Amino acid sequence: VFAFTSRWRWEEIAFWIIAAISIVVFPTHLVLIAQVLITGLFVLSFDLLVGYAGIPSLGHAAFFGIGAYTAGLLARTGWTEPISGLIVAAIIAGIAGLALSVVVSRLTGIGLIMITLGVGLLLYEAAHSARGITGGDDGLSGINIAPIFGHFPFDFIGHTAVIYTFVVVFLLYLVARRIVNSPFGLELKGVRENVRRVPAIGIPLRKRYMVAFTVSAAFAGVAGALLAQITQTVALSSLSFDRSASALIMVMIGGMGTLIGALV
Repeated sequence: VFAFTSRWRWEEIAFWIIAAISIVVFPTHLVLIAQVLITGLFVLSFDLLVGYAGIPSLGHAAFFGIGAYTAGLLARTGWTEPISGLIVAAIIAGIAGLALSVVVSRLTGIGLIMITLGVGLLLYEAAHSARGITGGDDGLSGINIAPIFGHFPFDFIGHTAVIYTFVVVFLLYLVARRIVNSPFGLELKGVRENVRRVPAIGIPLRKRYMVAFTVSAAFAGVAGALLAQITQTVALSSLSFDRSASALIMVMIGGMGTLIGALV
């Protein structure tokens, strides 16, 4: 069963071919292409949560923003190496997701939605108020990122940025495919389809919720960190409710529980 479901579908192959070709066809829009891929990664992280585990959230931008500010603040303090910055951002966002999952794993329905929405709004207001750290409305600027592997600097046109983003998003897409086509992924689908029957067959529901939330938050954190690194700035809007709502709309249009639909 897993060997069959893990086969690449035509739409997956087509998307990545088109994404690669677009880098060559639109050489003056490389930064925009990178931002599109980053948005796709963020929406994919949301799809892992709501599309596969069936966990609704209206505050997912919190993890995107945490990743962005982590990468930005690291660079401001002198830690400018980009790949390790992504890893740290993923860890911090994942820890935040784990902490929140302890609460949301006890809730269902409207209570779960309101908690995630409330946490997202609180983080937004905290970032808005902490002007000395986050820059407030003006955002976090003055971010300098070192060349990748010491040889590929980030240029104004976006040559390095788009290749760097493409590789990172593609690798994380492979990880996401592996997750959803594993026994753990099948358990998440079971949780989504019938949350009451899953505990009856021995699946620890709370632990699955917590793992799904943590992994999804880490993916979103990487997306935020990527955006901070390639634009060398972090806007307050990275934590906004609009970003979470947009992700929900994109997942619904692309198809929940498809992964590639989020990117498309």
